[in-house]
Amino acid sequence: MKKFILMLVVMFTTMLSANAQIATENSKFFDNTYVGVEVGATTPFNFNSMFPVNPAVGVKLGKEITPVLAIEVEGFAVLGDNVYRYGVNGSIPAEGAFNVHKNGSVNTFVKATNVGLNGVINWSNLLFGYQGTPRFFEVKTNTGLGWMHYFGTYTPAYPIGGYVTAGKQNVLTAKTAVDFAFNLGAKKAHTITVSPGIYWNLNEGGNVKFNKNYAQFGVMVGYTYHFKTSNGTHHFKTYDVGAMVGEIDRLNSELAKKPTEVIKYVDRTVNNYNGPVTNNVATKADKNTFVFFAFDSDVLTDNAKATLDEIPVGAYNIYGYASNEGSTKYNQKLSERRANAVAKYLESKGSRISTIKGCGVEFGNTTGRVVKVCPIKEM
Repeated sequence: MKKFILMLVVMFTTMLSANAQIATENSKFFDNTYVGVEVGATTPFNFNSMFPVNPAVGVKLGKEITPVLAIEVEGFAVLGDNVYRYGVNGSIPAEGAFNVHKNGSVNTFVKATNVGLNGVINWSNLLFGYQGTPRFFEVKTNTGLGWMHYFGTYTPAYPIGGYVTAGKQNVLTAKTAVDFAFNLGAKKAHTITVSPGIYWNLNEGGNVKFNKNYAQFGVMVGYTYHFKTSNGTHHFKTYDVGAMVGEIDRLNSELAKKPTEVIKYVDRTVNNYNGPVTNNVATKADKNTFVFFAFDSDVLTDNAKATLDEIPVGAYNIYGYASNEGSTKYNQKLSERRANAVAKYLESKGSRISTIKGCGVEFGNTTGRVVKVCPIKEM
């Protein structure tokens, strides 16, 4: 047993260390949302009165918070009479016998509706990591609480234990299901899901509890469409932090080997300054600073500002970059706007900026949404 637990610890530690090098891009509020429809059937969970089954239809709206966790609102309608409430076919069950389900009659087409809030855990991504696009096949758990409303007039053959009365009723419900998801298409925008699960009537009989005699087992088959996100895909995008750090180290090493060069700059830190341009010998130092931006954005984030606040007042060259989405012309303009945003912020802190350059997509093999701040050593 101890060896088994140790093996699990090693496995999870290895998994977490591998995934730590992969970062997921922050999404906007309406990103990673989806909508779906589903059909299926349920039957009493103790299987004493399986037929006729209860047809069910539903809709759901959800949002993926991370590649592992999602929340969704689900609503479905039950169209059959074989529910978990009353005596069956006019028989009189023994006192305390909760293994009969079928109610006498319901005089509406829709027998009951349920609305629930569910949490979804993607175990495929949790255990094996998310690599930037969904797998073809994924396993998820789908659990939550809901509120069911029964329609129509119930005429039970015999109330069980004196708990049940005829008429309308609202009850607290719970769902515990497994989702077998098949992600289709090149962009994985479409998903077919097969979901066997248990739908619990928690407070039938007066007390909140999980009781198989007040539960339905069902299988739902659904179709889900994942809306396109602000990053141009239908899912989360990732970037390899380890590769980017390695690329930064490589660039710093190359910059350190370059010879000194003469840089001209204008002192723009004093209001209405019209003094002469000074010539200085500038050395591109080892310790450059890299400021990262969100996708398709030239706005400094709080993290970016915090990074710039750590830079001492001085003279700097600014180089902006963009990732490889979009056209060459657009990426060039975006890199220029990013460089200008960093330069303006540093100037507001009293630093002098000599060079402001947008480089487009040129940041090695791991081109990033980044601005490079290079200090100028004055002689």
